[in-house]
Amino acid sequence: MTGVIVLLLTLVVLVGLSLAGMLSAGEAALLRVTRASLTEALAEAELGQSPDPERAARIRRAQALVVDPTAIVASFALVRVMAEVVAIAAGTLLVQQAIPGEGVPNELPVMLIALVVGVVVGVIFVRVSPRALGFRRPVGVLIALVGPLTAVSRAVAWLTRISVPRHDPSPPTEAELRDIADRVGESSAFEESDRELLRSVIELGGTITREVMVPRTDMVTVTANTSLDKVLRLFLRSGFSRVPVVGESVDDVVGVAYLKDVVAAVHWPVDDGGLREPSRRPASDVARDAVFVPESKPIDDLLREMQASASHIALVVDEYGGVAGLVTIEDLLEEVVGELTDEHDTVPVQEVEELGGGTFRVPARLPVDELGDLFDLRLDDDDVDTAGGLLAKALGKVPLAGASVEVGGVHLEAERIEGRRKQLSTILVHRTEPAGEPEDSNGGLDQHDHRDQKRDQKEVTS
Repeated sequence: MTGVIVLLLTLVVLVGLSLAGMLSAGEAALLRVTRASLTEALAEAELGQSPDPERAARIRRAQALVVDPTAIVASFALVRVMAEVVAIAAGTLLVQQAIPGEGVPNELPVMLIALVVGVVVGVIFVRVSPRALGFRRPVGVLIALVGPLTAVSRAVAWLTRISVPRHDPSPPTEAELRDIADRVGESSAFEESDRELLRSVIELGGTITREVMVPRTDMVTVTANTSLDKVLRLFLRSGFSRVPVVGESVDDVVGVAYLKDVVAAVHWPVDDGGLREPSRRPASDVARDAVFVPESKPIDDLLREMQASASHIALVVDEYGGVAGLVTIEDLLEEVVGELTDEHDTVPVQEVEELGGGTFRVPARLPVDELGDLFDLRLDDDDVDTAGGLLAKALGKVPLAGASVEVGGVHLEAERIEGRRKQLSTILVHRTEPAGEPEDSNGGLDQHDHRDQKRDQKEVTS
């Protein structure tokens, strides 16, 4: 009778350890395998040089397990733990049968031996080797073990009265996706820049268009009746290749003027019988239809939409239908790869540079009070804080290269436009009044002078 018990216990140990090891390898393979790799293996089994229908059938069964890997792995873990416990308990009884004697002196060695055997078998045999195999060859392991793995998953589903899902699970949340990116990024094969790229891609879905658009106040536009020669000069001065065409206001968008369309219309005009000079045609003649998007649209959806429609620029509208800004495909790409620059971009000037003859080159972000200190003037302004803001306020529009104005005894001239968004970088300044003349506390312009100056500006409306 003792021999039969020993045989049965040995069989239980072997079956339990084998089942635990198989499920451990299946867990690792199921967590590591991808749907794309199984699809590729299925295509090879069906359409390869030597088609294998049996292998193709096993791959399809493996694909059913990958539909909801989290639930399937949970069922594997439940059965694996049960198999480990039963195998260790049977091994403990075997050790007790092998050690003669009774009482406490017999039980203590049995417990110690069972502990050692459980650690060695459970950690080395069941956990390390099978899991390593599953991680190294996930497709091969999953296809080889698909039969018993499917049986285990169905048995657990039947016991718990929970049917195996037959549809795609709900999409993961942004926090779950970010956690996946962090786990993937922990691998030594990924650089820090790669981890940042993964996080940026995942966070696209949580970023809306309003957060990346060029705001309405920074938009450069052209009126519909502006002649094409002026529009062409605007393109050359601003550095943009696409500019919105508006009617009476920015909210009245007629379309978008493209640089190549303007150049073609001016230099290769269509014969209209000489009724009008090509360069005098209005911008509305070459404007293309504008694309409008809501400011609450996620930028990952917007990026796919602009890619599909071959649109590089879109007007952003708010909840009331007004134009809130514009967004380009470069704005969206910058959320993934960072700031984009080209060969025309230079290092921004961060300090004041004296050019001689009383002229200074200053950064557009220089505070207004520091600008006044250069000439012992008071240029306080409650509406703006920087030299660039002071220039833009006096002009009444976005300053372009060459635009100039006098404010409070100082002549300001926009010098350099830099960056992909063509923002003002540096300004040339010099004093226009003798040092002994009194200063104007309101910046040298009263309301009437300011209106007259804005009316005298001959630049293209922007």
